[in-house]
Amino acid sequence: MEKPFVRITEQPSQYRHLEHMSARDLLVNINTEDKKVPLAVEAALPQIEKLVEAVGDKMLSGGRLFYIGAGTSGRLGVVDASECPPTYGVPDNLVIGIIAGGEGAMFKAVENAEDSTEDGWKDLQRFHISDADAVIGIAASGTTPYVIAALNECRRHGIVTGSISCNPNTPVSAAADFPVEVVVGPEFVTGSTRMKSGTAQKLVLNMISTSVMILMGRVEDNRMVNMQLTNDKLVDRGVKMLMEKSGITDYAEAKKRLLQHGSVRKALDEWES
Repeated sequence: MEKPFVRITEQPSQYRHLEHMSARDLLVNINTEDKKVPLAVEAALPQIEKLVEAVGDKMLSGGRLFYIGAGTSGRLGVVDASECPPTYGVPDNLVIGIIAGGEGAMFKAVENAEDSTEDGWKDLQRFHISDADAVIGIAASGTTPYVIAALNECRRHGIVTGSISCNPNTPVSAAADFPVEVVVGPEFVTGSTRMKSGTAQKLVLNMISTSVMILMGRVEDNRMVNMQLTNDKLVDRGVKMLMEKSGITDYAEAKKRLLQHGSVRKALDEWES
């Protein structure tokens, strides 16, 4: 028999009278709660593995990855997507983050945006989404209409779907082919899912994008050989990588080659050819 859906993310905090706590007590208690997050992620690893494999298969075949969410969940998806091009040197349109209410919702809450059952699919259609792609819905509560409706529509069109939520047996899980449920328990501040739930979602997103990029060959050994050279720190890191892997001993020569080719990988390919 299927367990009834309980919104644990909305259950009362295990701590009372927070306004009477000292700064140290607040920090210690928040930290105590935060320690539960990686253990909850560990429990969900089998689910995360299945999702990574499904997304990896699509992307290795030329598809894209979409994250779709509202509020904090949507922002986390947009952040993870935006970090893939500079970190791994992939095109801006390979991993795409969509947030309910549009770009403005990244900085300011958009009233009722998450309640729409039509906008999510419309937002995906703007990118000409197809069954070559994969879509991951992110919703801490697991009940966000914007996300659920979008995943349901994806299924109707044969698009692989995943989800990340922080309650067990959620509606968003039911709408996903590969659901991930990271149950972190009640928040320190009751219902404030930007805390433990947000941290859990960030960890899972890190795992998904990093693992998929490695599967796609965007990492060599343990190095970001395809990273974009967007600042002096990254140029210096790239120069040292190139010197280590190529045997070039002159820093200036390695830097010249790196900047000429635009990435460690391209510079190495030229050096080895």
